[in-house]
Amino acid sequence: MALLSYVLVYRRLLLVIFTVLFLLPLPLITRTKEGECAYVLFVVAIFWVTETLPLSITALLPGLMFPIFGILPSKHVASSYFKDFHLLLIGVICLATSIEKWNLHKRIALRMVMMVGVNPAWLTLGFMSSTAFLSMWLSNTSTAAMVMPIVEAVAQQIISAEAEAEEATQMTYFNESAAHGLEIDETIMGQETNERKDKTIQAPGSNNDAGKVSSKMETEKNSVTESKYRSKKDHMMCKLMCLSIAYSSTIGGLTTITGTSTNLIFSEHFNSRYPNCHCLNFGSWFMLSFPIAIILLLLSWIWLQWLFLGFNFKEMFKCGKPKTLKEKACAEVIKQEYAKLGPIRYQEIVTLVIFIVMALLWFSRDPGFVTGWSVLFSEYSGYVTDSTVALVAGLLFFIIPAKIMTKTTSSGEIVAFDYSPLITWKEFQSFMPWDIAILVGGGFALADGCEVSGLSGWIGNKLSPLGSLPVWLIILISSLIVTSLTEVASNPATITILFPILAPLAEAIHVNPLHILLPSTLCTSFAFLLPVANPPNAIVFSYGHLKVIDMVKAGLGVNILGVAVVMLGMFTWIEPMFNLYEYPSWAPDFVNQTIP
Repeated sequence: MALLSYVLVYRRLLLVIFTVLFLLPLPLITRTKEGECAYVLFVVAIFWVTETLPLSITALLPGLMFPIFGILPSKHVASSYFKDFHLLLIGVICLATSIEKWNLHKRIALRMVMMVGVNPAWLTLGFMSSTAFLSMWLSNTSTAAMVMPIVEAVAQQIISAEAEAEEATQMTYFNESAAHGLEIDETIMGQETNERKDKTIQAPGSNNDAGKVSSKMETEKNSVTESKYRSKKDHMMCKLMCLSIAYSSTIGGLTTITGTSTNLIFSEHFNSRYPNCHCLNFGSWFMLSFPIAIILLLLSWIWLQWLFLGFNFKEMFKCGKPKTLKEKACAEVIKQEYAKLGPIRYQEIVTLVIFIVMALLWFSRDPGFVTGWSVLFSEYSGYVTDSTVALVAGLLFFIIPAKIMTKTTSSGEIVAFDYSPLITWKEFQSFMPWDIAILVGGGFALADGCEVSGLSGWIGNKLSPLGSLPVWLIILISSLIVTSLTEVASNPATITILFPILAPLAEAIHVNPLHILLPSTLCTSFAFLLPVANPPNAIVFSYGHLKVIDMVKAGLGVNILGVAVVMLGMFTWIEPMFNLYEYPSWAPDFVNQTIP
């Protein structure tokens, strides 16, 4: 028993030692660069999946092991840890820091919720829409953490409003019953004595009924105070709202390249492996993913609404009917939260303007269907990227003054001596996800090692027999594998592990790499099943309304819907955008090639 306790305490250390030693025969027996690189890949993948070491620490292992095995020199590996991706990430985090510092995100979310109304179904859709919109520009974690307190306040207000409404109804019934008893007493007073005796027996009966009502009301009141929820419906409503925030924050991140780290990682990996392909940018990604996000958001809303509260179309689309007490209370909470923000401030306006300008510059740089502003730099084609736009915007947040600093002189005169920018370096540092930056760098180093060692080519040749399967089946299998793996491993780790495998697979079976890589990348974000699958799930789970089984039931349905919508998109509007049925000239051709 004591031995078991020690094993549990040192399980991570033991797993590190066991993994390193158990896989060691692979490079020792093969004595090839492919085998040595595969050893590094397996060790890093196991550590990432099990999280034996912090993800960012595991990401540093290629920098240690590739030079030791002679796969890549240390200088080459070190350069892989900082790419164009990191410049883009810095600019985006500057924007996110300013948005959250000046509460612009709350203003946007509350305004969007006020626009859709306070009917529970529409209210849920309003929260989902605002959360998804914010998640397009902010991290999924920050979005969920910001919106959940508002949702919790609204949910609790609805529960208390319903309790007050029921109590008022019961008191009305009690008063009517008592009044009815008095009317009987007044009537029998003017009748015969015998009749009065016969009928006065019924008067106490009325009071007994009222006593029963009062007793029943007291019992229900006590049950309300003893329980966290008034009824099962209230509990279901809290579950619905929590899951809607978790899922919509993830779905919104699909829409833009900067919306989630997996999109950024894929974009940088793809551009590094296929430098001659200029088909993926902010605008093209938005055009392919926005319909997927919209469809999945609506289907998820319908699925969650049906699963927890039922889908009452008659109640949803009632027109001209007065608002119920709980709807009025809910609207009042939202108005109060919005009123706390006060009138829109100068800092919010500047942040919003920079935000809009940055988005427009991203969309118009090279939209594809029209000439973009990147032609202004045609002499240096490919030099200006989305990260250039992000950096320009990021620098503005450190330059534009937020407020002037003043001091009072000895003569009593107030003079300005400095100004404070929209964000400071310390504020930026607190928002910057350095762990993700290192993790992504490790993925780039791992991809470079697989390419230089020949492991990518070897994998491609071994997977070439899969070319006999229909393309749709290969896409479906890869999407399901990715969706399953991302439930137990972090999303960035999943795409980093699978990209060096799926890219050679597409090349080996002579299929446009985008045909397999795009759906796999989108499915990497579909971590809906477990609280530990991604941070938004953990945040909403911490509020105590959900059980694991609730997330599994709801998440399984959203996972299936997500894969189905991605498959639909790949064979409808996405296919003509990139001409997916033709093998592109920018991709290497591994057909009939062999690796010695």
